[in-house]
Amino acid sequence: MTTHAEQPFDWSGVQLHVVTGKGGTGKSTIAAALALSLASTGKDVLLCEVEGRQGIARMFDVDPLPYEERRIARGLPVGDVAPGAVHALHIDAESALLEYLAMYYKLGRAGKALDRFGVIDFATTIAPGVRDVLLTGKVYEAARRNARNKKARAYDAIVLDAPPTGRITQFLNVNGELAGLAKVGPIKTQADTVMTLFRSPKTLVHLVTVLEEMPVQETADGIKELRAAQLPVGAVIVNLVRARDLGQADLKAARTGTLDREKITADLQAAKVDVTHEMVDALVLEARDHAERRALEDAQRAIVGALDVPHYELPRLADGVDLGGLYELAAQLKDQGLA
Repeated sequence: MTTHAEQPFDWSGVQLHVVTGKGGTGKSTIAAALALSLASTGKDVLLCEVEGRQGIARMFDVDPLPYEERRIARGLPVGDVAPGAVHALHIDAESALLEYLAMYYKLGRAGKALDRFGVIDFATTIAPGVRDVLLTGKVYEAARRNARNKKARAYDAIVLDAPPTGRITQFLNVNGELAGLAKVGPIKTQADTVMTLFRSPKTLVHLVTVLEEMPVQETADGIKELRAAQLPVGAVIVNLVRARDLGQADLKAARTGTLDREKITADLQAAKVDVTHEMVDALVLEARDHAERRALEDAQRAIVGALDVPHYELPRLADGVDLGGLYELAAQLKDQGLA
């Protein structure tokens, strides 16, 4: 199911896929499905999270992730293409700061001692801009590896399960956030370096929404903010879409209360159901609710279609999202051309 523009979009040159969305839209689910979809094209993928909720571990039913990369899945086999692997990384600011201190100031064990004095907690709490530099810096480091570096795995693609839409521009625009904190020094240099990746053609920010007024409006606002900050917008992914299995005439009849009750009764009886007036009344009421919901969704779908970005739709899974559901969503993303 897709409603993106007729001309296909070529995402093959993108290395870093940043996934954001309003809370409740399934942002983390879509990030995980996108990682599996990319792996199904033969790519080795790193799926990163930065919000401290261990969402990746729960979705893939693995142990909580440490601050190191762990292989958690493989992509779907497609034809003669050997699937790539999905590795995962849970990035926390404290561990990133320790790594940063060891890398730039050669503190080693002395850096770990700072944790006992609360210095790390102070640094990452009092200066949120510094925290975001540390988190994004780890993503940058993973993206800039190459196969010649035998000490670290190189990845074909990275998917970042990023903060929600309301904070995504601030999170990615790290050098702007540091303007009043650090004008020179290693951390300012790192922020500037990270921005070269975030504003390059190798990065895209995808926004996840559902067909409801507030998430769609927040998505539209997020696109404007990202573009104002010169950050590259990718696709809008509409999640949790209801089945569109009723025609417009039936939907209109359901909304106006003019459904053929005799036909409903006859169809139920043909299915060997003991029909009562109360049952038919309940079905007619449910049909009206569904039709009204579809009308609201269609109105929001038109707004999404006017956002001037490619957009894709993923269905609401009847049994919820488990690992099998992630693979199902991954297959649909691949079929629609997002991977």
